[in-house]
Amino acid sequence: MVSTADVSEAVQHVVDIIINAADNTIPKSSPCLRKFRRPWWNEACRDSYKNQKKCWNIFRRYSSTENLVAFKRARAFSSRIRRRSQRESWIQFVSSITSSISSKHLWKKVKATSGVYKEFSIPVLNTGHVSYSSPLDVANILGQTFAQVSAADSYNFAFVAIKNRAERMTLNFSSRRIFSYNCEFRMFELKAALCKAHDSSPGPDGIAYSMLRHLNAVSLSNLLYLFNRVWREQSFPRQWQEAVVIPILKPGKDPANPLHYRPIALTSVLCKTLERRSMHGLSLNWKNRVIFHHYKVVSVEDVQHLTTSSISKHKFSMLLCVVTILFPFSLTLRRHMTACGGMESFENFITWVLKGVPQGSVLTVTLFILHFSEIFNHLPPSVTGTLYVDDLQISCQGCNMGLIERQLQNAINKIVSWCDENGHTLSAEKSKCVHFCRKRGIHLDPILSIRNDAIPIVDEIRFLGVIFDRELTFLPHILQLRKKCEKSLNILKVLSCTSWGADRT
Repeated sequence: MVSTADVSEAVQHVVDIIINAADNTIPKSSPCLRKFRRPWWNEACRDSYKNQKKCWNIFRRYSSTENLVAFKRARAFSSRIRRRSQRESWIQFVSSITSSISSKHLWKKVKATSGVYKEFSIPVLNTGHVSYSSPLDVANILGQTFAQVSAADSYNFAFVAIKNRAERMTLNFSSRRIFSYNCEFRMFELKAALCKAHDSSPGPDGIAYSMLRHLNAVSLSNLLYLFNRVWREQSFPRQWQEAVVIPILKPGKDPANPLHYRPIALTSVLCKTLERRSMHGLSLNWKNRVIFHHYKVVSVEDVQHLTTSSISKHKFSMLLCVVTILFPFSLTLRRHMTACGGMESFENFITWVLKGVPQGSVLTVTLFILHFSEIFNHLPPSVTGTLYVDDLQISCQGCNMGLIERQLQNAINKIVSWCDENGHTLSAEKSKCVHFCRKRGIHLDPILSIRNDAIPIVDEIRFLGVIFDRELTFLPHILQLRKKCEKSLNILKVLSCTSWGADRT
């Protein structure tokens, strides 16, 4: 089964066996949208309401005093049952709240108790002067937009020559030294990868992590042999190049613009398991480099503290520029093509993406940051910077404002040159710069540009969720935190009670 001549056929055999076993043992839910009911509705409420309707139908057909009294009694009894069920359900819900629950989950429960649900509706997309509202048209427009962003003609002519020259080179993964991340997988690594994985949505093959966790020892051995064969033969299965793309609207963006959706790719769980083990081997290398990643050792708070300390230590003037990269994951050059699938319950369509890495894959962010961290090798010695995934900031400080401006502009020009050689694009409109100065008097703002497009000089700048103002008072950031805290305070107002409530620990 896993020893066939073609790796793709072996992967398909494994997928067919797992899916057949799942079809025979695991029931499937209906694809139709279910009707949301209030959590306090139970069988007693249903029976009392059914009796109320029955009495009403009798009174409507035979109008008499006895039938009217019977209907009013049934209505009062049904209302009393619903109020009691609401009270008991609310007490049970509030008593289950602990300090670890998130405000988003809490508000969702509160609204569900009140019968308020966020219904799913297909947005109306506008492209020029044409509007699309049917599900199939919306799916096709989103797929074409995602493919157009990752199209080959979006590269400039200089990079196309570099791209063609690089693609003609034969890749050789063999090495004289034996590295830990190049060794074959072992059984404990496979089990560790399955334990660390969260129950996410399956890919095009329909296999979930829970199916792999319930495999017996023989099946796990065959799966391990298949992974080692893929790794040893350096043959990537064609099924793993397909993904179901889910469009997620970016926060605060217009839903009518197809460019305001983030394409989240649901790849195969088998591929993610193989990637998770590979990422564990690569993580031993990136921790030794001067980059930051979202793992447990270095977090966002460490990058924020490093940025804050560098700003507070300057004595004269300091320029901090946050550089924005346009479509960082969609424009990353790679070797093979990926087929992105359509939307469930609609007519399927296939859109071929010629470049870019799938957002939602395990190795996407890791490989991107290892690739983009090379940008620090091109910065001048007087310019410092930090990189957290695709959030890049560079800064320069000193007593001569003209020299600082020239050094930072030189660094920006080198970043632009590096991006041209690697197929990336910087946005001057979305990039921002702030001038921190301790000198008295009036100081002219610097002039920085990306390809002759001026970078806006602002009084406050957001980096990794923290708002830095010119005086470094953090007053704008505190005001923003106050607005966030008001939502939590509103929850406390809703949940307040004297006799019962949440866990006080």
